[in-house]
Amino acid sequence: MEIRAGTGGEEAAIFVADLFRLYSKYSLSKGWNCVILDSNQTSLGGFKEVVFEIKGKGVFDELKNESGVHRVQRIPKTEKNGRVHTSTASVAVLPVVESKQMSVKESDLEVTFSRSGGPGGQNVNKVETAVRLHHKPTGIVVSCRSERFQRANREKALEILRARLFEMEQLKAAGSLTDLRRQQIGSADRSEKIRTYNYPQNRITDHRIGKSWHNLETIMEGKLEGIVKAFEKSS
Repeated sequence: MEIRAGTGGEEAAIFVADLFRLYSKYSLSKGWNCVILDSNQTSLGGFKEVVFEIKGKGVFDELKNESGVHRVQRIPKTEKNGRVHTSTASVAVLPVVESKQMSVKESDLEVTFSRSGGPGGQNVNKVETAVRLHHKPTGIVVSCRSERFQRANREKALEILRARLFEMEQLKAAGSLTDLRRQQIGSADRSEKIRTYNYPQNRITDHRIGKSWHNLETIMEGKLEGIVKAFEKSS
């Protein structure tokens, strides 16, 4: 899964962190394994973007409907005048793609290494274990720093790259890449949304199925079951 901050500056980055916490707590409740592969954290604890992997039975089927632009309406912690702000974040849910399904030529890759930073001891802080891949034909750039060793991070980065390339192929086969990609993750503009999180009214509304829930705070603590089941019933 990939979550990126859209409109709204620091508040959008904080919303990204809120969404990540929602999905990680839901994963924990399901017995799934959730690991951050790469992130760009802000000074106030938000994320400009965060890429993470969730492993477990039925993960993709349960979370695939989270793809799209999520909009939050609330008074930010940084707001001094008590005004409600509107911010957005885009979510992309991609299945793991094996190398036999989507091959990547070594000659198409530009690979760079860096120190990961953060906790983890000598291997993380003093050795260049973080990996960044630039896929030259498409311009896609992915990185991974979650593992202690360079080879493992390279494999994880390749996994992310294959997922993105596979998605591109699927969208091309279905029709217009541009239009369908906008449906998948949107442009993160306020007007493009699949779901709105309205804190003043304690309400989450999914605009695709026209359903609302009035227990926003509870849902944000990882209680996503009601939304998942609503999509199962509507399909």
